[in-house]
Amino acid sequence: MTRPIENLIRGVVTQAVTRIAEFNRDHRRADGPNPYLSGIHQPMTAEFTLTDLAVSGTIPSDLDGSYLRNGPNPVRPPNPATHHWFTGTGMVHGVRIEGGRARWYRNRWIRGREVSEALGEPPAPGIRTEGFDAPNTNVIGHAGALWAIVEAGGNPVRIGPELDTIAHDPFGGTLTHAFSAHPHLDPASGELHAICYQGTVQDQVWHVVVGTDGRVRREEPIAVRHGPSIHDCMITPRWVIVLDLPVTFSMKALLAGQAFPYRWNPGHPARVGLLPREGRGADTIWCEVEPCYVFHPANAYESDDGRVIFDACVHDRMFDGDHAGPVAQHVPFERWTLEPAARRVERAVVDAAPQEFPRIDERRTGLPYRFAYTVALPDEDNPAFVEAQLLYKHDLAAGTRQVHDFGAGQVPGEFVFVPRNAAAAEDDGWLMGFVIDTARATTDLVILDAARFEKAPQARITIPHRVPPGFHGNWIAAR
Repeated sequence: MTRPIENLIRGVVTQAVTRIAEFNRDHRRADGPNPYLSGIHQPMTAEFTLTDLAVSGTIPSDLDGSYLRNGPNPVRPPNPATHHWFTGTGMVHGVRIEGGRARWYRNRWIRGREVSEALGEPPAPGIRTEGFDAPNTNVIGHAGALWAIVEAGGNPVRIGPELDTIAHDPFGGTLTHAFSAHPHLDPASGELHAICYQGTVQDQVWHVVVGTDGRVRREEPIAVRHGPSIHDCMITPRWVIVLDLPVTFSMKALLAGQAFPYRWNPGHPARVGLLPREGRGADTIWCEVEPCYVFHPANAYESDDGRVIFDACVHDRMFDGDHAGPVAQHVPFERWTLEPAARRVERAVVDAAPQEFPRIDERRTGLPYRFAYTVALPDEDNPAFVEAQLLYKHDLAAGTRQVHDFGAGQVPGEFVFVPRNAAAAEDDGWLMGFVIDTARATTDLVILDAARFEKAPQARITIPHRVPPGFHGNWIAAR
């Protein structure tokens, strides 16, 4: 059958499936409240600019930039029976720090179609995707610009330093397929590397490289089956690590009206790929691994004998049912040793406590490193996924773990590491992230001294409302 006929048939089928899915999504009824639309996750309903922020402690005077974090925040109330945490329209929250002061807090929706319509605004300019166009997962700085990003096919959106949407921008029109929520910056070349998948494509994913000029220079296809959800990847000087694990596209979930149609698939073999950085997709070395799922690696590096060391928070399974978000059952911090010649993976538990959102000093991306920082998850299944009060610091050389306890009712999100200066040691700098005070319904941007991890925070900048738990963010230096 010729390619044009295949495309025509696929288009007709897609239209019919879309209509069925939309009908079922509109007509399903919830048995109870959706945990990602209520409680700690209740969406915000307005945008704010606040300049009079209370501060306790001392903000480091050498910090000059903005802490930005992206997350889902539906602009219109969705159907609670089918809403999934991963599908809310993106909202970026930011705190500008300069000269030892908190200059402002802002929150802004990413101007996708639905947001612009709901706010009565003209559409934002740029090249849009047909599907989700309000990236809700991460916000990064690259090539002198800020980008809100998401996986599965949504184009990057360029935003301004005060969080206004500038344009839907697939890197100057150079991105022809999908992008990712988790590109990784090569500290040697300054390029971004990502493994990207597109919801409408079941048999390919891509290794995408964005150059220092903000333009895509490589989109190398990699053959897969079943349409796997590949949330993240990792790089080393020689390899790109591809996580082809058993969460795949589910036509059954889509037809049932589920907003996030990916499910645990025991028929999909779990494997980890080592793709040569400039190699062809067919050159990927595939290593079988026990069925599991990884949202977020911490880091990876190469040993002297050619093995690859890969550290990550590992779920025993994920999306095994119609949950409104991820369910944390068993999520240890693990070290995997990949042997390319034997095509083998050895797994070892570093810390058995449930945890997620690992971050490192990203100057060490792809290189041997010592410290990783993770967020504790509740010990028992929690429909809100977060709500633990602890942050962990792993010393991988000493084999120890430190704990920062924020106290009862204090819920931290992902914390990012900011080196004190360009020449600082790996642990010499600041950790920062949002911490929700559930009793007061406020949020603090907390700054910890990484070397004094268990001590009281260096500073707390109070935002006088609850910032709903989101996903990922970064420190964006002003210069």
